[in-house]
Amino acid sequence: MLPTLRQLQYLKLLAEHASFSRAAEAAHVSQPALSSGVQELERILGAPVVERTRGRVTLTAVGAEAVRRAEDVLARTEDLVEAARNAGRPLTGRLRLGVIPTVAPFLLPRRLPGLKAAYPGLKLFIREDLTPRLVAALKAGHLDAAVIALPYAATGLDHARIGDDAILAAAPVGHRLDQPGPLRPGAMRSEDLILLEDGHCLRDQALAAFDIEAPKGDDVFAASSLHTLVQMVSSGLGVSFLPEMAVKAGLADDAGVVVRALETEGRAPVPRREIVVAWRAGSSRAAEAHLLAEALKLD
Repeated sequence: MLPTLRQLQYLKLLAEHASFSRAAEAAHVSQPALSSGVQELERILGAPVVERTRGRVTLTAVGAEAVRRAEDVLARTEDLVEAARNAGRPLTGRLRLGVIPTVAPFLLPRRLPGLKAAYPGLKLFIREDLTPRLVAALKAGHLDAAVIALPYAATGLDHARIGDDAILAAAPVGHRLDQPGPLRPGAMRSEDLILLEDGHCLRDQALAAFDIEAPKGDDVFAASSLHTLVQMVSSGLGVSFLPEMAVKAGLADDAGVVVRALETEGRAPVPRREIVVAWRAGSSRAAEAHLLAEALKLD
């Protein structure tokens, strides 16, 4: 015998909620029904998948591996259902889209009206989150696609290009970097930097592009968002990096901030990040992800 999709779904919900009662509620079944399904799964696998202790449920090693594989099976099954329902009608029905915070407020307001006009049958559900959590959600089948920035190391994903987004320097007015023309390489120093908090991929991409080591110590300023970052720069607390799409959207229009590009030598590339739509490798929604990337293209 093979496990059923329902049994795998029960196990996945049990892993998420660590409680038979809450998992049963999420599955819209009675607790005895869910418990019976998990027990039958254990008989099929020939090993326990959970350890039942008072007030808590813990996965066994077999259970953890089963959940990992079940997530892939269930995600592909959901892809199959969506593909069948929307056959011949691309970007129709539900699409769960993740977007990183350094892109969402600057790209989506400009592009979503056109996307909805081109695909009126699309029901878009958007989740804004950091890249590591969006990638995990893609692989677990909780998202259908995600707008992220490269370079970022993530196996098991394919992607379609939206466009390049230059990384610019931002400094307070009156700072030594407040001069006309592009910055020469090495003009920015790590001790002057204010960065986004750990987890924002723009932080690491900017440091790598400008060849600067992250500042160390307990007194280093870190911002939770680009809006906070601009306010900190405007207050004279230091210098930082901003994506070009945010600057074009007016984020750096503050009178206390000056934005500068980096001067490149020879054939050195302009510091940039590549914005893409990513999806699970093998997903039946790959063609739709390509259409989505076209609809979200940068100017």
